Amino acid sequence: MEKKESKTLERVTIRFAGDSGDGMQLTGMRFTNTTALEGHELVTLPDYPAEIRAPAGTLFGVSGFQIQISSSEIHTPGDQPDVLVAMNPAALKVNLKLVSDNGILIINSDAFQGRNLALAGYETNPLEDDSLKRYQVFAVPITTLTRRALEGVKLSVKEKDRSKNFFALGMTFWLFTHPLEPTIEWIKEKFKNRPELVEANIKALNAGYNYALSTELFSTTYRVDKAKKAPGKYRNVTGNEALSIGFITAAKKAHKELFLGSYPITPASEILHELSKYRNYDVKTFQAEDEIAGIGAAIGASYAGALGITTTSGPGVALKSEFLGFAVMAELPLVVTNVQRGGPSTGLPTKTEQADLLQALYGRNGEAPMPIIAAKSPADCFSAALEASKIALMFSTPVFLLTDGYIANGSEPWLIPDVDSIPEIEVHYATDPDTFMPYKRDPKTLARMIALPGTPGFEHHIGGLEKDDTGDVAYDPDNHDRMVRLRAEKIERINQYVDQPEINGDPEGELLLISWGSTYGTVFTAIEEIRKRGKKVSWYHLRWIYPFPLSLEKYIHNFKNVLVPEINLGQLVKVIRDRYLVDAKGFNRVRGLPLNTHELVEAIENILQK
Repeated sequence: MEKKESKTLERVTIRFAGDSGDGMQLTGMRFTNTTALEGHELVTLPDYPAEIRAPAGTLFGVSGFQIQISSSEIHTPGDQPDVLVAMNPAALKVNLKLVSDNGILIINSDAFQGRNLALAGYETNPLEDDSLKRYQVFAVPITTLTRRALEGVKLSVKEKDRSKNFFALGMTFWLFTHPLEPTIEWIKEKFKNRPELVEANIKALNAGYNYALSTELFSTTYRVDKAKKAPGKYRNVTGNEALSIGFITAAKKAHKELFLGSYPITPASEILHELSKYRNYDVKTFQAEDEIAGIGAAIGASYAGALGITTTSGPGVALKSEFLGFAVMAELPLVVTNVQRGGPSTGLPTKTEQADLLQALYGRNGEAPMPIIAAKSPADCFSAALEASKIALMFSTPVFLLTDGYIANGSEPWLIPDVDSIPEIEVHYATDPDTFMPYKRDPKTLARMIALPGTPGFEHHIGGLEKDDTGDVAYDPDNHDRMVRLRAEKIERINQYVDQPEINGDPEGELLLISWGSTYGTVFTAIEEIRKRGKKVSWYHLRWIYPFPLSLEKYIHNFKNVLVPEINLGQLVKVIRDRYLVDAKGFNRVRGLPLNTHELVEAIENILQK
């Protein structure tokens, strides 16, 4: 056999795409987990179709999974795939515009026939005309080769065809010198009750690998060196998984039960699924009949002494708004996680967006301030959940925790912290019934005094009506004015108990970028690129969006230009312009996808050249 060339790359972006029934998410996750075991840096972007059962072969039903792997630090799943594995014409049609010039296309040629081509809108077969000449095209009859590899396996033809994703995965493993053993062990465990499926999937995986090894079609393999990482134990996590672990840890550190009251909604449902696995860790999950019941149950659990949380997306927040105001008025700890998706209304339920910031800030009646924290990456969701829970308990307040579909479904390596290094969360309750006043406040935090219900001598009113310090309903106008101001001041004092962001770069200059949430990775990468070109730009990333960190005011007036990248039409930039009276500009894209680094770099260059 002719020896094949091997090339070492610093980083590469790979995208798997096919029908929603082709197993592209599973294929991507198996490639991801193997990549993680190999010690590479990685960031992923699952791209689900919005249609639950779109007709096979249509553009609506294309499911994708993108992963960037690297030997150095990365923060995005990549702008342009270097490799596209396309299982049918629709997958090629939808994703081809993303692929870099001279990128590799691995295509299931069996699917490129009359009906499939028509469904994808092709008048001619792109494998037979010159439309793909800018790329390295490897047309492989994946379906035929899979069936041939599975001759003798006791499965129907339809069932055998479901293994073609493992054939494609085997080829990709060979192309990037990944081992098969972790996936083989996973197949054995996953399908242990169906030995015929174990046999079929392993045979298909090996067949794809051996085909790539033996055929003259592929002349080069690629490898990415291991990344240099801080020592410790890592695991690959999605944002929703990291949130779940963070909430469990917070409850344990506060010596409380964890109660999740939620209604399933994309893309937050996986938090409910994940937490339901942890009953042995004092976790209770309640799948309510609707969004209103979910938050109501969580508030009730919090009142009873648990760490109450609820999870949802933008449409669910709209339904929860009255109970959010109730939690503000009753001053009870609660964490509300909003995994943002494309809107308004049902919008793009499987895509990402940052368009619920103004809803989190203002989406309640009356003066109802709530602190808002935003996670910046999948792994960061663990720390964000811990911090949100701590502040909710410390200040007796509901807290908004914002993530989005990209963070929730994307994954990256997470350095598992030493549990003993995580501080305890101290929670104090009223102990003296003779001096107990429910709305008498801690002089430092202004948090009200909490008493566990049912404790003799601590009976008091609870509800949405205004109270005075004694807990009695009060309609006095001066008392209401005082309580409104106290609740607002309480939230502002959170600044004294959370870390203030440090500016990245010079404290004054031509341009300051201000970002929040999942734009962190894109901004990090763009600034890295700009600085490589010898130009100066500074960056300030918000973790707590409300209250604004005190240090932001110190820096924002020191720059000629302020640019705010967001996956919306300019929500944070409106608040910044209003608060600081600066002529901040927005960099805004609302495509259901993370921001592209190269577009942001171009926008920064244009500002610096003026």
